[in-house]
Amino acid sequence: MKGIRQLAEHLDISIGTVSRALNGKPDVNEETRKRVLEAAEKLGYVANQAGRSLRKGATGIIGFMMQTGHDITGQGDSFFMRVFDGVQTVLSRHNLDLVALLCSSEEDPEAYLKRIVARGFADGIILSATRHKDARFELLHKAKIPFITLGRSQTDVGQPWYDLDFEGMAEAALGRFVEKGHRHIAISRPFGEINLGYLFEAKCISLLSDRGLRLDTDHVFRCSPNEAGGYDVARQVIAAKTRPSAIVLLNEATVVGFYRGLQEAGLQPGRDIAVIGQHSPQAQFLHPTLTCFRPDLRALGVALAETLLATMSDFAEAYPEAERRHLWPMELIEGASD
Repeated sequence: MKGIRQLAEHLDISIGTVSRALNGKPDVNEETRKRVLEAAEKLGYVANQAGRSLRKGATGIIGFMMQTGHDITGQGDSFFMRVFDGVQTVLSRHNLDLVALLCSSEEDPEAYLKRIVARGFADGIILSATRHKDARFELLHKAKIPFITLGRSQTDVGQPWYDLDFEGMAEAALGRFVEKGHRHIAISRPFGEINLGYLFEAKCISLLSDRGLRLDTDHVFRCSPNEAGGYDVARQVIAAKTRPSAIVLLNEATVVGFYRGLQEAGLQPGRDIAVIGQHSPQAQFLHPTLTCFRPDLRALGVALAETLLATMSDFAEAYPEAERRHLWPMELIEGASD
């Protein structure tokens, strides 16, 4: 593999000209640029990223902060893998790399992020698991580090955000239930201060109130966003004084555990209780088939990355039409569970 000096010697042109050609600078004629790119590919040129980073004061890294352990983000691994794929697709266009920043569930997320900021680890940050009030926003804003959030918060420093349209999910799901005659409707939401839980519950209360109904506080089931959490919700539903006839499960992983809990008690989704949830790869194996909402997660990752780069001076010109704030739609997939 060749470095830039060897590449310049091979072509018998200056290192500066080779550098400008490789970085797409406009002051290099097309014939020279073509020669440089062809030689770089033929000789296996590899950029000295460490040296480049020192000169530019950049790392070439975009960090995606998420929390491990109890997965309080409200999504499973498959969710993030699909989002990551979209993000890295965009970053690779610019020789940037995505790195997952894994904060332990036992550590304060703000303290963790302070260490990342102090070390100058990343050129930009994507924050997930946004909280109702989130001090991380102000931390990154004061540090002047470009960032975008996957989720909203009452804390707002003018940063771009993308969020799944949980209010739209609530409206469509509850509308279906009410139309089918359900009056005792339940929902699940994650433990803790994750903002999506607040948004979803508030929207459900408002929608039912508009229809002359109410969301009973005993029918709001807080749970861990995983299979065990869904199983626990099923046990609570079965034991409820007034058993709900329908439920919306906010997290994709809880659906699997909820089905298991019902079936152990001899109950069947769609017959004994109507169920609507979020789509997951495992949903195709559920019986009866799950009525669910499915977002295009890879496309969401692409949009997150393009919007973040649009806020960064080195890349902004490439994404002049990036939307700064957007509610990401979720497609309704009809099954037999509701």
